[in-house]
Amino acid sequence: MRVILLTGKGGVGKTSLSLATALCAAERGHRVFVLSTDPAHSLGDALGRAVGPAPIEIARGVTAQEVGALDELERSWGEIQGFLRGLLREGADELVAEELVVFPGLEELMALRAVREVEARGDHDLCVVDCAPTGATLRMLRFPDALRIFMENFFELERKGARWLRPVVGRLGGAGLLPQEAFFDAFERLYREIEDVRQILLDVDRTSARLVLNPARVVVEETRRSFAYLSLYGVATDAVIVNRELPPSAASGYFARWAEKERREQEEIAASFPVPILHAPLRPHEVVGVEALTRLGADVYAEVDPAALLFRGRPIRLRKDSRATVLEIEIPNLEKEDLDVGVHGAELHVRVRDAQRRISLPDSLAGRPIASARLEGGVLAVVFGP
Repeated sequence: MRVILLTGKGGVGKTSLSLATALCAAERGHRVFVLSTDPAHSLGDALGRAVGPAPIEIARGVTAQEVGALDELERSWGEIQGFLRGLLREGADELVAEELVVFPGLEELMALRAVREVEARGDHDLCVVDCAPTGATLRMLRFPDALRIFMENFFELERKGARWLRPVVGRLGGAGLLPQEAFFDAFERLYREIEDVRQILLDVDRTSARLVLNPARVVVEETRRSFAYLSLYGVATDAVIVNRELPPSAASGYFARWAEKERREQEEIAASFPVPILHAPLRPHEVVGVEALTRLGADVYAEVDPAALLFRGRPIRLRKDSRATVLEIEIPNLEKEDLDVGVHGAELHVRVRDAQRRISLPDSLAGRPIASARLEGGVLAVVFGP
């Protein structure tokens, strides 16, 4: 089953474009399931009808569901949460304790388990996921790595320590201060489920992200960083969708200055993202309802199949070896004499003949010097020093 994750800065229109993608794909004959994993669900708002935690058919060939993240969390996190809540209640009120025992990104990650359930039913060819805004999505992507480090290095030590201390502490009347075996069993189940979700996200043959943005400087800058982080965490991006573009008629008159600013941002977008760029014009009316969303999808995708993998591979990727961190960029059909590379603050600037690309770097690389840069087989490898 093909999986498409739509994410972007809050308010850019990713929910509308998630539904437009799903409806347009159904028009091409695909059986589509559209999921919202954003805690602030808005599928129902965009459709103009109620959508809830139970799957509901919204159009021919399209089923929608707003995943109840708290319910999903309770299924795997309940036993763990219960123990942590009991400890925290000694020093915090119940509401604060509830907030503290949910780690950032965990709710969204648990909601993505619904993708596995959709696939297991075997009734759909495509699952479109309306993700949380990029900040929450990136926290979600960081969580599995942090959990894996804990499981591989500390989990068994903690479990053995609890087994050893439990009888001693129990005799002192503090048995509730140490987790029982059910706690550790639940943690192992949680780890396995998160690994299953992670494998779906990293399967570049079937899963890709589509970044939604508006042609505005703040949004473009955040989206460039999101593109780099998605690549860093192994999630392939196969397209960028520029939403709410001004019509050509805005080039003169009252909106002329705004249109000129937007034109410059479009040039910045074209220089920043080495994947297909799709366009969604600003509509004269608010896009609400199946018909309006279907028309939006037709405008965005035109002759392109929304379910297709629009770009294969990770054009920008980071890898680490024992000595250095290497940023690899696919730049085919060039000679090394055509390239100039430099770091400016938190950006890598790559000049190719008369064109220049600016790539936002992760915080771990910002300000670090370039040790070397080489072009081999159409891939520019930039090695960062300590």
